[in-house]
Amino acid sequence: MALRTIVTLPEPVLYRKARPVKKFDQDLQTLIDDMIDTMRDAPGVGLAAPQVGVSQRLIVIEYADQPEADEDDEPRKVKPKLYVMINPEIVKTSEETVMGVEGCLSVPALVGEVERFEEVQVKGLNRHGQPMKVKAAGWLARIFQHEVDHVNGVIFTQRAERVWKPETEEEENDKV
Repeated sequence: MALRTIVTLPEPVLYRKARPVKKFDQDLQTLIDDMIDTMRDAPGVGLAAPQVGVSQRLIVIEYADQPEADEDDEPRKVKPKLYVMINPEIVKTSEETVMGVEGCLSVPALVGEVERFEEVQVKGLNRHGQPMKVKAAGWLARIFQHEVDHVNGVIFTQRAERVWKPETEEEENDKV
């Protein structure tokens, strides 16, 4: 596996609708593995193929909701779940939306307030070409919407009500 270079604005591939994946070959498997390594190294919680300069409809996400502290006030660590989705498509959304602060590995040094659906259902194919469906809520739903936007050529700044340069490291770490 290798780390790929994350492309940043104004790279044209970030503004183009990506091509559907049709071949499930070794090149695709290598791209998936490289994207996972690149996302983890960045570090980020999601990455779309256009962000590594590849115009294909492929996203990887790794995230775990952190549960409330247990009775001993000890936060329990939850192992993040890895999602690999090819040709992702949002097929259902909640009526409820929520504002949240987002950043992006392809838009360094900026964050923005973006309104997203509270819950989504996303369908696509797994890395072996088998159909899959994910129901996501909260922050995970936001990540899926952000990454699906990438394969549709949409950057979070185009949806943001307000964009700014973060003043704290905590804001800077909200990269999806």
